[in-house]
Amino acid sequence: MTPLNEQQLQKIRDERKEQIMEAALKVFARRGLIGTKMSMIATEANISAGLLYRYFKSKNELFISLVQQAVQESIAGIMEVYKLPGSPIEKIKTLTDEILQEDGQLYFMLMHQARTSDEVPDEVNQLIDKNSMKTYIDILEPLFKEGQEVGELAAGDPRELISCYLSVLSGLMTLDMHRDENYQMPSVSMLLRILRC
Repeated sequence: MTPLNEQQLQKIRDERKEQIMEAALKVFARRGLIGTKMSMIATEANISAGLLYRYFKSKNELFISLVQQAVQESIAGIMEVYKLPGSPIEKIKTLTDEILQEDGQLYFMLMHQARTSDEVPDEVNQLIDKNSMKTYIDILEPLFKEGQEVGELAAGDPRELISCYLSVLSGLMTLDMHRDENYQMPSVSMLLRILRC
């Protein structure tokens, strides 16, 4: 068997790191920083704890990396709404559907954990402060204004409407993450009724 070259080794390291990040996202999103142990992440990733520590020196380092990734991907994802075809409400519908997919929910819940936990690293607090809900409202405001101008969205302060929209999504994801068998996630069409005239 031929030994692996550096490029192949790097590919393996990158894939392993991605595997760890995906596992950590699931665990941190559901348990928060305080409720998570590195052994839980290793189990979820199906690797040894020793291997996990070769990639991340601590739970805090891994949490910081995930929050950085979540901030970048959530901002980029929301900005993608402007590249979508259709009217403002159709774009918002597609965005809502994307957010409510499992990966979107996990990132959202990770951000929720980062915002609400008392014991997150200072670097995470700085990231959250720099990328507060105002960031997301600022990104969505032109789309919501356009929706109001064409009569698809309710009149009034668009920033308040966006805050309402994001609060409802947050509440729904928090409920859904607990997997209550009696809870049924409403359809996107039903959710968007809160935005209409």
